[in-house]
Amino acid sequence: MKIALATDKAGFELKEHIKSYLQGEGKGYEVIDLSEKPAADFVDSSVELSHYILDGKADRGVMFDEFGAGSAMASNKIHGMVTANVVEENTAHMTTQHNGAKAIAIGAGIVGPKKAEGIVDSYLGVDYAGGRHQIRLDMLEKLI
Repeated sequence: MKIALATDKAGFELKEHIKSYLQGEGKGYEVIDLSEKPAADFVDSSVELSHYILDGKADRGVMFDEFGAGSAMASNKIHGMVTANVVEENTAHMTTQHNGAKAIAIGAGIVGPKKAEGIVDSYLGVDYAGGRHQIRLDMLEKLI
């Protein structure tokens, strides 16, 4: 699975931690770092990551900033994108399984490195269930 990562300055250190974590032995992910240098603004990094996923260059994405909410809000302005701001594992799991999250946003000012590892594992360890949940995704798409 190809995982894209992107961040602004506030999330850079946590992004580097998660990048190393995902590249760890036995994980099996192809990590695509879109922010070798932090973006000037979270809008820039989240929009770049969103287009990367929507263009089919990555399967999922994790974006970082100070609080996570701004990146998620910017990303969700893009037609076809579903991004959730998550601060714990259950939300990461459920938003992927029920909402088809194509990316998650993590706030480095909110979540520490170990918690972020658990969130990313929960996010990447589940697939979108589809079925009855697709109705809501279709409704959301009509809003944009």
